[in-house]
Amino acid sequence: MSDQKVYRFSDETMATAERIMRRYPEGKQKSALIPLLHLAQAEFEGWLSPGAMDYVASLLNIKPIEVYEVASFYSMFNLKEVGKCVIEVCRTSSCWLMGAEDVVRHIEKKLHIKAGETTKDGMFTLKTVECLGSCGTAPMLQCGGDFYENLTLEKVDALLDKMKEQDRRRVYTKDDMVEL
Repeated sequence: MSDQKVYRFSDETMATAERIMRRYPEGKQKSALIPLLHLAQAEFEGWLSPGAMDYVASLLNIKPIEVYEVASFYSMFNLKEVGKCVIEVCRTSSCWLMGAEDVVRHIEKKLHIKAGETTKDGMFTLKTVECLGSCGTAPMLQCGGDFYENLTLEKVDALLDKMKEQDRRRVYTKDDMVEL
């Protein structure tokens, strides 16, 4: 299950990956999987293709299925191409009770997409995710490393307008992963 592109970290990213892998004892290299998936997602255009996941598996000397299982479990990993701004709306209890469903419907209507889709211009991807840990300030959403809480539909409109103006990729970067 791999694509035709050859995946290889840049020298800088590989140095970071090696530092991360050295944190774990021999035989426990799988412990570096999540940080390496973050590096791969940042390095390879904001998402994890089968080829990118196979590459991570080869670095850790584990089976590709072990990588696929982890990457598909966590909503922080994108398994298909995403927009420049990945909007993740929390959909669990507190957020749902406080109107997250209305927020999702509002964003879908405003951007002309459904949850799981990307706008035609490639600017926005809308995802619904499990708890983002901000129950006291529900409803909330995350875009990249930024949290937006106590949302109203007006706040969502202002946020989308701001993101359109900034027009920049809002995903974890390689620099963020150095701190992991």
